[in-house]
Amino acid sequence: MISLPRNLYRSIKKNSLSLLLLLICLGCDKTTTLFKVRTPQETGVHFSNQLVLSDELTVLDFEYMYNGAGVAIADFDLDGLQDIYFTANMSSNTLYRNLGNWKFEDITVSSNTGTKNWSNGVAIVDINQDSYPDIYVSRGGPRGATEEEKANLLFINNGVKDHGLTFTESAEEWGLNDDAYSVQAAFFDYDLDGDLDMYLLNNALVDFNRNTARPLEKTGKAPSMDKLFRNNGNNTFTDVSKESNILIEGFGLGVEIFDFNSDGWPDIYISNDFLTPDILYINQKDGTFENEISQYFEHLTFNGMGNDIADINNDGLMDVVVLDMLPEENNRFKLTMVGNKFDQFYMGLSYGYEPQYIRNTLQLNNGNGTFSEVGQMLGISATEWSWSPLIADFDQDGFRDLYITNGYRQDVTNLDFMDYGNTILTMGTEEANRKARIEELNKLPEVKLKNYFYRNTGELGFENRTEKAGFNQLTYSNGSAYADLDNDGDLDLVINNIDDPAGLYENQSDQNPARKYIKFNFSGTSKNKDGLGAQVEIRYDEKKQIGYNTPYRGYLSSVESGIHFGLGDVSQIDTVLVTWPDGRKQLIEGIVTNQDYVLDYNNASEWNPSKLGTNRKASLVFHSKDTTLIQFNHQEDNFVDYKVQALLPHMHSRNGPGLAVADINGDGLEDLYVGGAAGQSGALMIQQEDRKFAKMDFQDPEFEDMGALFFDADNDGDQDLYVVSGGTSFAKDNELYQDRFYENDGKGTFIRKDLLPKFTTSGAVVSSIDYDRDGLMDLFVGGRIIPGEYPLVPRSMLLKNNSKNGKIAFVEDVRNTQLANLGMVTAALWTDFNNDNWPDLIVVGEFMPIRIFENTKGVLNEIHDVASLKNSHGWWNSISSGDFDADGDMDYILGNFGLNNRYVVNPKEPLRIYAKDFDKNGQIDPIMSHYIKGEQYVSHTRNDLIKQISAMRARFRTYSNYAEATFRESFLEEELEGAYIVKSETFANSYLENLGNGSFRLFPLPKMAQTAPMYGTLVGDYNNDGHLDVLAVGNFYSGEVFSGQYDASIGWFLSGDGTGNFMPIESKESGFLVKGDAKSLINLRNGDKELIVAGINNGPVTVLEFEGLSTNIYHPKNNEVAAKIKYPDGSVQRFEFQRSTGYLSQPSRAFSIPRTATSVIIIDNQGNEQEIGPVQ
Repeated sequence: MISLPRNLYRSIKKNSLSLLLLLICLGCDKTTTLFKVRTPQETGVHFSNQLVLSDELTVLDFEYMYNGAGVAIADFDLDGLQDIYFTANMSSNTLYRNLGNWKFEDITVSSNTGTKNWSNGVAIVDINQDSYPDIYVSRGGPRGATEEEKANLLFINNGVKDHGLTFTESAEEWGLNDDAYSVQAAFFDYDLDGDLDMYLLNNALVDFNRNTARPLEKTGKAPSMDKLFRNNGNNTFTDVSKESNILIEGFGLGVEIFDFNSDGWPDIYISNDFLTPDILYINQKDGTFENEISQYFEHLTFNGMGNDIADINNDGLMDVVVLDMLPEENNRFKLTMVGNKFDQFYMGLSYGYEPQYIRNTLQLNNGNGTFSEVGQMLGISATEWSWSPLIADFDQDGFRDLYITNGYRQDVTNLDFMDYGNTILTMGTEEANRKARIEELNKLPEVKLKNYFYRNTGELGFENRTEKAGFNQLTYSNGSAYADLDNDGDLDLVINNIDDPAGLYENQSDQNPARKYIKFNFSGTSKNKDGLGAQVEIRYDEKKQIGYNTPYRGYLSSVESGIHFGLGDVSQIDTVLVTWPDGRKQLIEGIVTNQDYVLDYNNASEWNPSKLGTNRKASLVFHSKDTTLIQFNHQEDNFVDYKVQALLPHMHSRNGPGLAVADINGDGLEDLYVGGAAGQSGALMIQQEDRKFAKMDFQDPEFEDMGALFFDADNDGDQDLYVVSGGTSFAKDNELYQDRFYENDGKGTFIRKDLLPKFTTSGAVVSSIDYDRDGLMDLFVGGRIIPGEYPLVPRSMLLKNNSKNGKIAFVEDVRNTQLANLGMVTAALWTDFNNDNWPDLIVVGEFMPIRIFENTKGVLNEIHDVASLKNSHGWWNSISSGDFDADGDMDYILGNFGLNNRYVVNPKEPLRIYAKDFDKNGQIDPIMSHYIKGEQYVSHTRNDLIKQISAMRARFRTYSNYAEATFRESFLEEELEGAYIVKSETFANSYLENLGNGSFRLFPLPKMAQTAPMYGTLVGDYNNDGHLDVLAVGNFYSGEVFSGQYDASIGWFLSGDGTGNFMPIESKESGFLVKGDAKSLINLRNGDKELIVAGINNGPVTVLEFEGLSTNIYHPKNNEVAAKIKYPDGSVQRFEFQRSTGYLSQPSRAFSIPRTATSVIIIDNQGNEQEIGPVQ
């Protein structure tokens, strides 16, 4: 047939009467799906990756038997239509020529592209730069396969001649017939000499357990390693792996090329299966690479399958998706997931492995050399036994969507089957064992599932639209690729299935005139005509998108060459900035959409970034200070909470350090106390005249410090110190949980005094205020946990200061005993929420609601009738106050668990723990449950449950029995009677707006502020716009090892707008960067500068210097508690001088007077007001 050029074809098609009628019809038919299945009968594509199962060759012998095969799409005959090449495992690879109108012709035999033996991935490259795409096939095979059978193939495209399109197999001639059990290849110019080199991903068969931790092999001697081949420029390649430092063992399933550090040199990301971690080879620009993955990523996917790299949130930064095998459904989760292996996990870390967890990961690029893994928050972390992720804008709305293939022929990870196999190996002969295992293997159910389609909502989120997008078929799908097969502008899909016909899906986005696109093709240099490695950035309507030109995406496959952008209803692109691999650029303006556009290297030139007019710098920045300024490295001991209570959701022995600020020696300079861990002394950091700090190790290293507080206990003018003892390293009621009081001699020397009531509760926070207005500072001390009895309620207490005549004394206030049993308290804030000049108390904690106690002349009564707080139970960590909407009363920022975890909770479907000694062995058993699709289930795996309650082994004799049981079917009703039940209904880090008259409204903070648990918070105007902002830090590294560490935060800068709304400011713009397991956060004056200090659990403190505009600083007196600020417009804003705020934090009380203030009124603890003039 006659083929039409793509743009002409589209023009005719889009203007046809039939299409117009179809559009009218579509307007009435709301059931039309995004994709339409094209059947083999319609297309002529009858290819199936058919496997022949037998007892002679099973997955027990050949573990890669069901890993599937790939697909590649390219216009092999240059007729303007994209053709399809499938690889196969037990049959011939197959080439289909696109005839147009969704008709294809099998030309495998005539084109000489057929194969024998086991093929894996396929990479398309114009290797000889004759403009005709060539085909490189990676091969493997079962144990016993010969080198010849495993040798990779290179089909050189001869073009279309008298006998049609033909290829010549030439791998040996080119030096690319490698036989190391290859999975996929990627061609790129690693040395920037202009030609295309090749990275070869390998996954060799070995005779040892790949999931057993052992020293990581980095010497180049491992049996399974990748290879790098340099293009010699004479139609040959040379293996340069050794000299290029490609030496690390790996069992690769995915490879992608991208310039991670934006230095103009391509880097390599490899996703590795099994325990071997993923690798990020950063190009050193001298022909060598270094694995720098730990510098960029905090944790990785465990069973790394396919991967893809693209910008999912249109911030101009490339993000990374790597797939794994985590089931979405409870039944499959319980059947296949072993659970927590604490010792094995930490052994892996000791051998140099990165933290790895069984789930899909989405690494969000922060633009400053760090990534935040947010797959759970975005809802894409669990998609079963997954293989190929493809990130592209399939619905052309301007945001890239995510398509995922999955499925497995036999469910060999079924734990009942694995248990059976382990048992049978100990009995009978080897032959009998094998026969028995094969019989059980053949009984296993299949993992035949729908592939997943996630629509990008454009708000840092995805929604599962699988069925609505048209993916209803159950398949074992592996490789996949996208291309515009019908030249209508949108991206169609092709999927390689095991034992089923290949999937061809027609994208119907073109039928919606409001879904436009632009497709860029490349006319590159003579050595790289397709412009592999080029990057394109487009800008329109104050938006931008970015794309990187590489076809090797997903798993075993190659997508259509070029870069496609969906644009919604945009008719014209303002600017297109092209960066070619050699760094030359070109700027194109005013391009009309809905077309293919060829970018020509000959139009590129040297480049000045100012041409775009996008250069801008943040008006203020935070600068990281050297760790020698405040030298303290928090060091935890090796205590493991799970050895005491196996079912804990997280440990409680690693929750410090606290930080406290005061001028301890009366020299006018602010000093700092940093809490220590059990077995480590805390330290005083004494500020010197030269703005440096002298470290003084403190007393009592055997205690685990939590909250610390400087306050003047006896009104003698100096700052005494209270330190809360906490953690879980000791048995309950141990004397090492007794809090400590240190009296200051006025010169900064502290002497421990036994002046506190006996209180051997493992605590968290201490907060001071003169709550009864008798002129003495009183204390609230929050109990955190009863060691070994989580989640039972520890005791908290309110200590009344009865000091007289210089004799310090504290007693528990018997008038306020309602504060004794609040819950597992994490933070407490004295605040006057109703402006009556009596300090009220807000307390939050783990599994607690937000509890507000109104102070009525020294008696604290809880407010119970606040509707917005009735369903506020959460895993709260912190609270800070600020009049964020400038209405004269205090609002609050509350740190919670965040939304980046596997639990979705709400008031109707909360996460619960049922605590009771279920097996009557004298130990509290905390059984956690959560909801999945409306049904309540036990959260724990069978193995973990049995560790805590051994009797459950008899109740659930098989994993299958356990997997089928709901929560109510797991426990008898009488067993649950008397259980102590706690719940969490919200995990969102939140803003609590004070509406006045005792009313409040709770809002979640912006999505980017939900990426991790939030701990320390600071309130101030950090961008000089006159509105209060929030600085916050977080993460939590001590969760149970299956769920893993929560590490996506690098610190948050939330810019307030003065009405209670917040906008996240990116770290790359502000400089606010706090990595690690960050807990406390304080500020202190350092000369004319302000330092921001974060306490890091099991790490060195982080210090930043804030450079803001100069303001007048007011230093409140000991009895002054707040200020009212009046502004020119007549508005009044309230500020509180907090002694304890956030999480385990006592910041500076120095008050920066707003530059636009017309009046400053200081309020003391008796409610007296005094207006002050400008002060320095």
